[in-house]
Amino acid sequence: MQIKLIGHTQLSCEFYDEVFLGTTDGIYYRSTNEGDISDGQAIALSAIRTCYSHNKPSEIVKLEGEKYFSTDAKDGEGGTDADRLLRHIVKSGHTSTLEHINFTFAIEGVSRSLLAQITRHRHFSFSVQSQRYVKLESDSKSGGFEYVTPESISKNPKTHAAYDFAMTEIQRIYNELRANGVVAEDARYVLPNAATCNLVLTGNLRSILEFYSKRGAKQAQWEIRELAELMKSAVIEVEPWTEAFFKVK
Repeated sequence: MQIKLIGHTQLSCEFYDEVFLGTTDGIYYRSTNEGDISDGQAIALSAIRTCYSHNKPSEIVKLEGEKYFSTDAKDGEGGTDADRLLRHIVKSGHTSTLEHINFTFAIEGVSRSLLAQITRHRHFSFSVQSQRYVKLESDSKSGGFEYVTPESISKNPKTHAAYDFAMTEIQRIYNELRANGVVAEDARYVLPNAATCNLVLTGNLRSILEFYSKRGAKQAQWEIRELAELMKSAVIEVEPWTEAFFKVK
């Protein structure tokens, strides 16, 4: 399994120009009392405070940012008052305000079994490699279908050999069906849950936190638990403040 963060929500250059001070050679920089705040934090503050402030959403960071990002948290749990506000929002369940922050991932080499599980999370968007249009014969560009082998099978030479034999037989049958004129969309019916696929997934921060709370738990299946951890790491790398909110149920 491999994942890569393709993109995530960022502030527009116009917003930078209006809210933060100045430009240098066309490069937007932040030089305010708020300090080094992330794009996600600025978006979250704009969304949260819009619900309670008389200020316009486009002005909230400029007018209220210093108050939240430059003062210590009042709840005694550390960080700035912006951190306190975010903690309060998550604890109170007002997490719809985090739906404005999105992340898009390239997810590669996961099983169709994992795909069946992850599509139960309704607020993700998916674009999935097709077994109808991507041919999987041994002599095709794909070189045949690849598959995931669980550790519970691979650690035992006897079960591993039986498993690999089954996959080889499935590939042979798939090849035979295609060679005898069966269209790919029908030949794929013999392919196993173990067959790998690639997908692009987009989710907002609220949905990703909810996904992690279920699939990052020890009772989740190993493959999707691994995916949950990789997604968490990718999000935290670009928005470090989110780490505190990745919790399992």
